[in-house]
Amino acid sequence: MSDDQTLYDAVGGMPFFRRLVDAFYTRVESDPILRPMYPPDELDGARDRLTLFLGQYWGGPDTYSQRRGHPMLRRRHIPFTIDQAARNQWVSHMSAAVDQLAPPDDVATALRDYFSMAADAMVNQPD
Repeated sequence: MSDDQTLYDAVGGMPFFRRLVDAFYTRVESDPILRPMYPPDELDGARDRLTLFLGQYWGGPDTYSQRRGHPMLRRRHIPFTIDQAARNQWVSHMSAAVDQLAPPDDVATALRDYFSMAADAMVNQPD
């Protein structure tokens, strides 16, 4: 990734984020900790929202904000019980999704660093 290029452009845009989110949610579908957080018919909506959010965050179109307003990630996740175990599962599945797509090392590092930081911020229950 060059200094004047967004991560969004470096990975080829929204198709990369769709594949990343699909790889992530394929794991979530069978996860005993994370799956119960989603209503039965909500995985498709969650996939769409995460794809749009990540694309926007990494330099793509602002479709997420146009549809849903400011991301307010912590506020949007407050209704869910997110403890260290849930955080760790989320990061594990997202890291596995990154591994599956095998982006360049600098991209993979940037993604993993962000996912770890974001997951830390979502924890709202003590151990």
